[in-house]
Amino acid sequence: MKSVLSVGVALGLMVAATAAHAEIKIGVVVPVTGPNAAFGAQIKTGAQQAIADINKAGGVNGEKLVMTVGDDASDPKQGVSVANKFASEGVKAVVGAFNSGVSIPVSDVLQESGIVEISPASTAIKYTERGNWNTFRTCGRDDQQGAVAGAYLADKFKGKKIAFVHDKTPYGRGLADETLKALKAKGGTNVIFEGINPGEKDFSSLVSKLKQAGIDVVYFGGLYTEAGLLIRQMRDQGLAAPLMGGDGIADREFAQVAGPGSDGTLMTFSPDARKNPKSKATVDAFKAINFDPEGYTLYSYAAVQILKQAMETAKSSDGQKVAAVLHQGKPFDTVIGDIAYDKKGDITRPDYVMYVWKKGPDGAINYAGNEVAQ
Repeated sequence: MKSVLSVGVALGLMVAATAAHAEIKIGVVVPVTGPNAAFGAQIKTGAQQAIADINKAGGVNGEKLVMTVGDDASDPKQGVSVANKFASEGVKAVVGAFNSGVSIPVSDVLQESGIVEISPASTAIKYTERGNWNTFRTCGRDDQQGAVAGAYLADKFKGKKIAFVHDKTPYGRGLADETLKALKAKGGTNVIFEGINPGEKDFSSLVSKLKQAGIDVVYFGGLYTEAGLLIRQMRDQGLAAPLMGGDGIADREFAQVAGPGSDGTLMTFSPDARKNPKSKATVDAFKAINFDPEGYTLYSYAAVQILKQAMETAKSSDGQKVAAVLHQGKPFDTVIGDIAYDKKGDITRPDYVMYVWKKGPDGAINYAGNEVAQ
């Protein structure tokens, strides 16, 4: 009887061990709560759909992908806690974070634990400039985005009074710095360069300063909540100057926060991934669940696709082996087009275009389909 039980226990342990090895954990670190939760929902939903589609098609190397989500609330310290939790849970790769200020410390923790990180949205230059072997992204960088914005300001607002406002974060300040650098390289200049605090809601004194200076256009480095509130208060105080922002305002909630004054806002962002022929089936699948894959949704979906292909090429989910494949420079087939990486982990085909937020036939103000000729 004892030997039969022992055999049964042994078989049970073997089955459990096999089951434990039959899945690959993918961590998703995003702001589920807090002021940037809308962007977190984009990234989470994109990864979730990609994982479901990959599993439906047979998984990766005979194993299923399993998603675990960690809420960083856009707080670097909370992001580090999530990264440590992922490491203790045996997560093999991470999609995220959204905020550059979170991705940077998170990637350091993940590197120590042998985990690859692909951010769909962190554009700060520093993220891939520190020599980490595990940092990658599916988006471009602030210097590339800033070059487009700065050139546009120099051309379209030549001789005008330009103000720069940023939220003091690695993303917001970095984007403002790079845009101003590009503007000056084209012979332009600024009148004001001012910082605000994330979460700040009262911009009355700042708007008064902008009015007194006779500002013609405001460049904002930051996210949609503060950008929307700034526009609303500018219009309330009679300042009609347009605002220009970066990809941090690429969510429809921006127009909801800003109100009618958001009409005419300029924004740099990548070409609309929803229009890419390779994304049609995926976009249709999102629409079937009543989710518009705007902003970074498809960039998150692409990050999971890249991880799948790299793991299959490496025949392993080991972080260093996967990173080695990613660094080879060979293209990966994704819903946002072919993606290849340089030695830093940056994409080799960065591209940004200018959009203008406009009121559509349905009365809603959106950037979709409103690319600006440059």
